[in-house]
Amino acid sequence: MDFRLTEEQLQIQQMVRDFAESEIKPNLAEWDEAQHFPVDTFKRAGELGMLGVTIPEQYGGAGLSYVDYVNVIEELGVVDSGFALSVAAHNSLCTGHIYLAGNEEQKKQWLPKLTSGEWIGAWGLTEPGSGSDASGMRTVAVKDGDEWVINGTKNFITNATYANIAVVLAVTDREDKKHGITAFAVEMDRDGIRPGKKENKLGMRVSDTAELVLEDCRVPDANVLGKLGYGFIDSMKVLDGGRISIGALAVGIARGAYEAARGYAKQRQAFGQAIASFQAIQFMLADMATEIDAARLLCHRAATIKDAGERVTQFSAMAKLYASEVAVRATEKGVQIFGGYGFIKEFPAEKYYRDVKLCTIGEGTSEIQRVVIARNLLAE
Repeated sequence: MDFRLTEEQLQIQQMVRDFAESEIKPNLAEWDEAQHFPVDTFKRAGELGMLGVTIPEQYGGAGLSYVDYVNVIEELGVVDSGFALSVAAHNSLCTGHIYLAGNEEQKKQWLPKLTSGEWIGAWGLTEPGSGSDASGMRTVAVKDGDEWVINGTKNFITNATYANIAVVLAVTDREDKKHGITAFAVEMDRDGIRPGKKENKLGMRVSDTAELVLEDCRVPDANVLGKLGYGFIDSMKVLDGGRISIGALAVGIARGAYEAARGYAKQRQAFGQAIASFQAIQFMLADMATEIDAARLLCHRAATIKDAGERVTQFSAMAKLYASEVAVRATEKGVQIFGGYGFIKEFPAEKYYRDVKLCTIGEGTSEIQRVVIARNLLAE
């Protein structure tokens, strides 16, 4: 088993690293403070192939592997997790759902616009009263001739304010507990759909998070994604891939916190020597580096299994669970190593610390990941 990246993968990794360092990092403090989503920079990422990483070239994508994709998300996450989160939601959730469930006409219609960055995508599952428990979904779609009329509100929707298209999950048969939810592709220029309240967040502030409001929004039958009533089933498959990318995002945050803490420890003087010479600091750095490597390997294993076309549910849940909790520990140690400066915005530690917690919540909480893992283990 070879854990080394290929020369091509290393080149892709370096390209993303250079992009993040040159186009995101110089503006990061300003963007974070203002909760500014840099649309032009996001579209530039599309020009470089980051918005359709795993989508085949015939639909305008880069046609790369899921391992390549997690490398992209990790590298972006090292510099800014908010930007990385928006890229991940665009790739894994919106674009990924259309590629998974869409018919050929739908793929040709929407994917090239999404993969190029011409369009920005959003994905609407979560609601004010239903997150982990999708049975509480209140958004409904009612058939009216050859159209569907959708009403409801989605919340915590990444890219909602700037999206050109959103995949929206809605109840189409309340009585059918297994096949009662359907997915719709809804263009944002349609009457009856609009972004709602923008959330004022603790972290990942560069990523846009807002409500998605649908009021008598009419979409044609041609906009149904996949089979009628299979929306939630397809969503679980979409989340299997999305959770790998959140794991990679967590690895990126943890790596950023570790690299900042290591650099600071080597130059910060106390008692006449660099604090890196103290065993307490060395042990923290050793734990951080070891756990980050282990988390990355779990993400790469899950990505490799997904690339092989095998069922990845258990392995993606393991990757997300472990990587996100490792990242929380790593960023906390990062703040501790920085000491008082870890609490100050002029230094990077506090931002990693603010950003990281969402990784244990978004796309399924740590508790839900444990449920998923346990169910798969006990089903054997």
